[in-house]
Amino acid sequence: MPSFLNKQSIRSPIYVLLAVSVLLLGIVAYYSWWIALIGLFVFAGLFFIIIRMDYQNRRETEEYITTLSYRLKKVGEEALLEMPIGIMLINEDYFIEWTNPFLASCFDEDSLVGRSLYDVAESIVPLLKQEVETETITLHERKFRVIHKKEERLLYFFDVTEQVEIEKMYEDERTVIAIIFLDNYDELTQGMDDQRKSSLNSLVTSLLDKWAKDNGVFLKRTSSERFIAVFNESILQLLEKGKFTILDEIRETTAKQTVPLTLSIGVGSGVSSLPELGSIAQSSLDLALGRGGDQVAIKLTNGKVKFYGGKTNPMEKRTRVRARVISHALKDIVLDSDKVIVMGHKSPDMDAIGSAIGILKVAQMNERDAYIVINFQQIDTGVRRLMLEIQNNKPELFSRFITVDDAYEMITDETLLVVVDTHKPSMLIEERLLNRMDKVVVIDHHRRGEEFIKNSLLVYMEPYASSTSELVTELLEYQPKHSKIDMLESTALLAGIIVDTKSFTLRTGSRTFDAASYLRAHGADTVLVQKFLKEDLETYIKRSKLIESVTFYNDGIAIAKSKPDQLHDQVLIAQAADTILTMDGVSASFVISKKEEDVVGISARSLGDINVQVIMEMLEGGGHLTNAATQLHTTVEDAEERLKAAIDEYLEGGQKE
Repeated sequence: MPSFLNKQSIRSPIYVLLAVSVLLLGIVAYYSWWIALIGLFVFAGLFFIIIRMDYQNRRETEEYITTLSYRLKKVGEEALLEMPIGIMLINEDYFIEWTNPFLASCFDEDSLVGRSLYDVAESIVPLLKQEVETETITLHERKFRVIHKKEERLLYFFDVTEQVEIEKMYEDERTVIAIIFLDNYDELTQGMDDQRKSSLNSLVTSLLDKWAKDNGVFLKRTSSERFIAVFNESILQLLEKGKFTILDEIRETTAKQTVPLTLSIGVGSGVSSLPELGSIAQSSLDLALGRGGDQVAIKLTNGKVKFYGGKTNPMEKRTRVRARVISHALKDIVLDSDKVIVMGHKSPDMDAIGSAIGILKVAQMNERDAYIVINFQQIDTGVRRLMLEIQNNKPELFSRFITVDDAYEMITDETLLVVVDTHKPSMLIEERLLNRMDKVVVIDHHRRGEEFIKNSLLVYMEPYASSTSELVTELLEYQPKHSKIDMLESTALLAGIIVDTKSFTLRTGSRTFDAASYLRAHGADTVLVQKFLKEDLETYIKRSKLIESVTFYNDGIAIAKSKPDQLHDQVLIAQAADTILTMDGVSASFVISKKEEDVVGISARSLGDINVQVIMEMLEGGGHLTNAATQLHTTVEDAEERLKAAIDEYLEGGQKE
């Protein structure tokens, strides 16, 4: 502690003592002047000493303050000029008014004063305009955390290059677990002799081992059709950059051996817990398999999912074991319920209505009441004709079609909800009805998307199937024969199959014809189906005008769009896409049109060479490899630009959801 502080602390008591002494001298002088004179001399000496001490104290104080001010000023100057922190002052027009030497050295220049930020560091300007307070940017291959003081128009630059590099190193070294599954191994190896099966195993194992060795992946086979792979995030990024070429290699190599085997890979990443990584990998694999296999699914920490591959149609299962097992499980669930409510997607098509009628029949075969939720304001012409036929010739069946409000009134805790022809809650006729039900079954033939109905008692999703009507028809074959399926019910199911296969031309397997044969044997009327599917002349003309606008964006890719002020319903858009696909030289067709005042619909079709499902998923839609759609809240022109960008990304190889 400085000495002057000690002296200062004793100054006040001395002043008090002097005052008391003066008072005493006055009293003494009253009685003895010579004693008072001696005291006066003593007082004068003491006063002189005090004055001198006070002077010295003031002088020391001034010297200390002067020294401290100089040191503080020196520290401030060194902080501005010498410390490794960049400081920049700018004016309202983004011109640099002053920088410290450190910041200038970061730009390899002597001075930045007078120059525009647009020339020096254009990436900073958007941050200033958006009034972002803190952001990390890259300048001259170094990372800086920029702090913006708006009122002072002041910027601080903290060099965080090493910190970012350490963080990236940590991220790159994080563990990734992948589960590799041979999609159709059991199907292909049934009936194979041991030598051929061993040859196939050796071929697949050698291909996967080489892939693992080339990419630094630890690979372990855990069963005849399953492998576990362990690697890190940096390797995952390289695999993504290469679009997981192992998928194509396995498929093409095995196809040459007349055993077209495909892979599905589920990847778990983004977390440090190994059990959680394994769970995410299995969930990703389930998603990849639910979409038909032959692809990679990577779940991201933000809930999104990336997909790679999916270039082939799902392989049709030759065995009906799963259909029989699902049918028996559905029977048990129905018997354990007091009634069954069936619901499809918004604006139901023939497949949704036909499969709903089929599930209604399943409930009746098990002696349970069942009802179908429908919005009569959202059905197309074909479905309306079917409903009119049911109303006229089978009123007891028509009475089973109810509104959402009716369904709300009759449901109980024991009521079963069966969702058909969709697995996305947002696409249901009434999503709130789903939230009210505890017992839910999902039956669908679409490739599984990220959005999915959770906590279902039973899920029957087979992307290989032509339609949900085909799946339901197979389930009917294993139900009790308390009542037979009649002509109109069979016709509705057959209409669903015919519509979704475009009269047995697309996504049609041997089991599709088996289901159609079963329905035909139970009285399905093909002439009546054609009657339902007839279109009027006005619709035909509208579709023709839409097709007239076709242009080719890329080799074999046709795009048609309506005029900005024209409205077309989804059915007409889809029909136009189907018609364009039949034209010579077209491998994929896309039709864009306004559906409502602020909604633009896109229908996509392909012959299989281009996965239109992946392209539509980039635009928040979905569907099948050859049949997909989406809707956007934008303009026709903007929708066209976004579609072209999605097509470009797909053709470059990246397929993300």
